[in-house]
Amino acid sequence: MSFRKRNIGLSPGADRTPVANIAAQQPQAGPSPESSPGVRPSPDDGRPTTSTGTPSLDNLLAGHAGLALGKSLLIEENGTTDFAGTLLRYYAAEGVVQGHKVHVIGMMEQWGRNLPGLIGTADLAEENVDRRKEEKMKIAWRYERLGEFGAGVSGSRVPAATGDKSQVPTEGGPAATQAAFCHAFDLTKRLTHPSLSSMDYIPVMPSRESPYISIHKRLQTAIASSPPNTIHRIVIPSLLNPAIYPPAASQPENLLQFLHSLRALLTTYANRVTAMITIPLSLYPRSSGLVRWMELLSDGVMELCPFPHSPDAAAANAMSGAATAQEEPPHGMLKTHRLPVMHERGGGSDQNIGEDWAFTLSRRKFEIKPFSLPPAEGDHEAQQGGAAGGMPKKADLEF
Repeated sequence: MSFRKRNIGLSPGADRTPVANIAAQQPQAGPSPESSPGVRPSPDDGRPTTSTGTPSLDNLLAGHAGLALGKSLLIEENGTTDFAGTLLRYYAAEGVVQGHKVHVIGMMEQWGRNLPGLIGTADLAEENVDRRKEEKMKIAWRYERLGEFGAGVSGSRVPAATGDKSQVPTEGGPAATQAAFCHAFDLTKRLTHPSLSSMDYIPVMPSRESPYISIHKRLQTAIASSPPNTIHRIVIPSLLNPAIYPPAASQPENLLQFLHSLRALLTTYANRVTAMITIPLSLYPRSSGLVRWMELLSDGVMELCPFPHSPDAAAANAMSGAATAQEEPPHGMLKTHRLPVMHERGGGSDQNIGEDWAFTLSRRKFEIKPFSLPPAEGDHEAQQGGAAGGMPKKADLEF
């Protein structure tokens, strides 16, 4: 039995005005990474990603369609070729075009002057290639003068679009409101961009101690003093190359400490920094413990295995069936040892690990595509003999 009076409440209502005042006094969050140029959410889990400058490489990175911010990518290469250096130039050129801050370690300004020239957006470049293929498949030359179905007579007299193809169209459509995520470049041209002069070149200074101490301090100062919406790209070409790095740089206590500090920078500024590193396996093979530790401290690890360069080998690769008559033969194989799988709940898949991938370097792009051998062919002598003797007789067939 209750002895409480019916006209008295249990407790007075909570005053919500202080809560509203506290909420109004909280500082507003800074700009989101997606608002920065060249950054978009991952289609897999929504984390911010940026392009590597190579669309086929973006599609290979664990389903994120780009390199996630705060992650690093290690590219290993066998032999004396420099295909990995070409990927780095695409990566740096994409950052320059997007207005990102590019930090190049161990190279001089001449390396930045050799970045490939800008053609346009990657989507427009692919559309132009598809359009050329469609034109080659037309039945007769007179159909080229006809417009689309239902366009009337004026459809065949529409002049071709002129102007700079590198600009994104501005007349309606989604391409008018969305900035380009990835661009197409030409290796035979040189990049000219206002942001090219703002690239940061960090030399490797010889020191009795670790030569990476000054590099880490300069990177940390540049990232901490930049605006919060600035995206940084760290480019490290030919790590441990004796022509660039002193002998003390290859000591495990110095190199692994630098990689740990670089990983700490990527974790501290997870929404602002990415890194791409290359290393020559001809000098430091994967069987060494130092390279194994480098792979463990990197989020993604890929290996480029170029084909031997000789006329006979090139002819064999061209006749292997890996490329059609319209496509160029592959220049080597690409192995994915590790992809940036973010956490145990998902955030990236490693389904591409173990697949056979081939890479092709043309004048305008570095393309990665699946590699497949042609079907087994029959005996050439038997085929020639059958062609010479004609079809067998009906009596010779056994049922």
